[in-house]
Amino acid sequence: MPEPSIYEKSMPGFANQYIPASPVEQPLESLIPADLMAATPPALPRVSEREVVKHYTRLSQQNFSIDTGFYPLGSCTMKYNPKVNDWAAFLPGLAQIHPYQPDETVQGALALMYELSSALCQITGMKQASLQPAAGAHGELTGILMVRAYHEATGQAEKRRVVLVPDSAHGTNPATATMVGYQVKEVRSNAQGLVDLEHLETLLDDSIAALMLTNPNTVGLFEENILEIAQKVHDAGGLLYYDGANLNAIAGIARPGDMGFDVVHLNLHKTFSTPHGGGGPGCGPVVANDKLAPFLPKPRVAKTGASGMDRYYLDYDCPQSIGRVKGFYGNFGVMVRAYTYIVTLGRDGIRQSSQDAILNANYLRHLLKDHYRASHNDRPCMHEFVVSALKQKKAGSSAYGIAKRLLDYGFHSPTIYWPGIVPEAVMIEPTETETPETLRQFAQALIAIDREIEQDPEFVNHAPNNLTVGRVDEAKAARQPQLTWPQ
Repeated sequence: MPEPSIYEKSMPGFANQYIPASPVEQPLESLIPADLMAATPPALPRVSEREVVKHYTRLSQQNFSIDTGFYPLGSCTMKYNPKVNDWAAFLPGLAQIHPYQPDETVQGALALMYELSSALCQITGMKQASLQPAAGAHGELTGILMVRAYHEATGQAEKRRVVLVPDSAHGTNPATATMVGYQVKEVRSNAQGLVDLEHLETLLDDSIAALMLTNPNTVGLFEENILEIAQKVHDAGGLLYYDGANLNAIAGIARPGDMGFDVVHLNLHKTFSTPHGGGGPGCGPVVANDKLAPFLPKPRVAKTGASGMDRYYLDYDCPQSIGRVKGFYGNFGVMVRAYTYIVTLGRDGIRQSSQDAILNANYLRHLLKDHYRASHNDRPCMHEFVVSALKQKKAGSSAYGIAKRLLDYGFHSPTIYWPGIVPEAVMIEPTETETPETLRQFAQALIAIDREIEQDPEFVNHAPNNLTVGRVDEAKAARQPQLTWPQ
């Protein structure tokens, strides 16, 4: 076999003996049709086992890790993934079961799902839950499908064809409503960064199906007129949908159900500490009040039996349900992790977590106030805040340059250029687990970058300057991705 030349670390003479042989005793030719067999062996790199270990260890150290760094990415909430959650999820009685097993053999798993549903209902002030949706956006879709089902059941679906979405909303909100077949109308924000009540009133009529709202909103501010908003929407015959992306600012303090919301989607992979993004699958439960509970997906976990003799089962007898929205019953491993987090913290711990998130955000906002203009200077924020880099833009750089330069200081970038209602937006969320020392270090880095922009903006505009990978053409990478090793 010729020596491979496409791998820069490959060297002649190494036999790759650390690659285990196939455990299949039969010849591959007897198992694989001849027309599917490769004509030549794969050109695997010839590298010693020690070099392989060093190579992948080096790559892992070049990646950012939440175990070693500060992750202030705004509106993606939880970055804390306690290892005890993984321990619980790996317990054999939870990790080695199958969804096709009879209910009698998985009573522990069903009990966990039942108790998790109950806890989520208590935290949100809702009545019933479904754990099926696979992520936040999937939960949104489920919630708006329930809204449509409700209006169909009341005979108003034909005329209620509009969903209202604030101009500061997550992009998934208008996308979800459009996917369900609704027309989307935008509600303006006022000078305080909140829903403009006067503009909302002009949009409310008998065509409104629902208002989708995040509270606190994406600028990091609590909608102080939420009770009035809910009353106006309900008086118009519409429903109120809660985007749970920012629930970690109010969990244990305030409940969407008490604010007047009818249906809520939650992000277990965010608010309740389970990995998300590259860390694993999500889970986006939907909880609803009495009005919308009949339309939740099925099956739902139910309980029967006398005290001390509880039996859990999957209830399919839900005649008004919108049906199943995911194969089986949801991403169970994520549920285990979230349940572990909730029972570990308890009621007081969940409240403390939210309070600490708010405290950290306001502390960091204060540290930066003389160098970065907050989008709404006159109001305390909740768990996150947005600053505008217009000052830095005038000096020759941008929010993008600041984000890239932060990488040189060892910090993950915050969200930039969103929400769109803030020019040169930088959205910062410190979360509840970071220490004051870390927040001060992060603030010092941002302040140092501000000074660098004043002195040499081009240096910042070429950042990152001291990482393995420098500034890349992100537009080209997205439009013309290179998915194979260069030949």
